[in-house]
Amino acid sequence: MTVTLALIGAGRIANVHADAIAAHPDARLAAVTDALPEAAQALAQRSGAEYRSTEDIAADPAIDGVLICTPTDTHANLIERFARAGKHVFCEKPVDLDIARARQVVDIAREAGVKLMMGFNRRFDPNFAAARRAIDEGRIGAVEMVTITSRDPGAPDISYAARSGGIFRDMTIHDLDMARFLLGEEPVTVSAHASVLIEPRLREIGDYDSATVILETASGKQAVITNSRRATYGYDQRIEVHGSEGMVDVANFHENTMRIGTAEGYTTAPLMNFFMTRYTPAYAAEIAEFIASIADNRAPSATGEDGVIALRLADACVESVQTGRRVRV
Repeated sequence: MTVTLALIGAGRIANVHADAIAAHPDARLAAVTDALPEAAQALAQRSGAEYRSTEDIAADPAIDGVLICTPTDTHANLIERFARAGKHVFCEKPVDLDIARARQVVDIAREAGVKLMMGFNRRFDPNFAAARRAIDEGRIGAVEMVTITSRDPGAPDISYAARSGGIFRDMTIHDLDMARFLLGEEPVTVSAHASVLIEPRLREIGDYDSATVILETASGKQAVITNSRRATYGYDQRIEVHGSEGMVDVANFHENTMRIGTAEGYTTAPLMNFFMTRYTPAYAAEIAEFIASIADNRAPSATGEDGVIALRLADACVESVQTGRRVRV
């Protein structure tokens, strides 16, 4: 079966997904649309697809599914539109900035009988997935504590930040999903702390650039997440899971594995400096999962429900920062 797909949006992540579709033997990119026609036309031409309108894509029975790669505040309406049109949907996070609306469109997709997959690409990173397998195989015993470090090389454009929902719904949400993925239990309490240490203009829009989150499960397992919008040394992405019989960790990725040793010590290559470089295999793997879920008629492994739970945790982080209290989920 060849799965026929369309891209809704033609920005940088849409281009990454277009490449993943092109490389997949059982998928075809048929159409691209975007609010900027010239961007959609350029991507369509590069990928051998057609530039189509949103209406045409929704009405085309030959298109099995769509990938929503548009700004956050458009996600929910597009999910609803394409679900009602009978299209399977892959959507970048978050579902929406409003938890009630997010739950509503997840229900709409379920009632329409279509698959809704969220773009939690880090679940599909080969190294993080290997860590999860090690946990499942019992190699470190029972999970007790998870530590996640996620730091961007630099603060986002302020216009992007203003539409993103803030650091917890835009950045930390990936780590909240990863914490659930690694803990194997749902967090029941959230404690968060945040400040502005890097980009003063974020304070003007009620956002932060530095954050720490502690999650606890009912059995007492804990996850600690640290986020920063500035890592002068590159894109800092690490996890560590401590268990009753050992630990598993995933270290940072460097541009290469070269080391130089001199009398002054050892130097290494810089870290990868961009999320699309660090997570290229993960993006390909998540699109392969979406395609397989359609071809095999099964639920994807990162569902709309996962998106709602992660958003609820992000909302709890915001509440905790604003009230200075631990929040029960």
